[in-house]
Amino acid sequence: MNGWTTERRQRQAQLIKQWQPWQHSTGARTLEGKAIASRNAFKGGFRQQLKELSQLLRAQKQAIDEIG
Repeated sequence: MNGWTTERRQRQAQLIKQWQPWQHSTGARTLEGKAIASRNAFKGGFRQQLKELSQLLRAQKQAIDEIG
């Protein structure tokens, strides 16, 4: 049980309908802000870069092993 009784849930629903938090929500309003917000989910692409670097190092090691 999460502590939310039926009465508490109904009361909270009434309060939220009165407050209307969606009317006061903020978000990016300028083009610059929207451009920044559009990159919120970007993780950086480091995993792919690390994979490519690992492949290059492996190939380099194989080349060195063949020479020496």
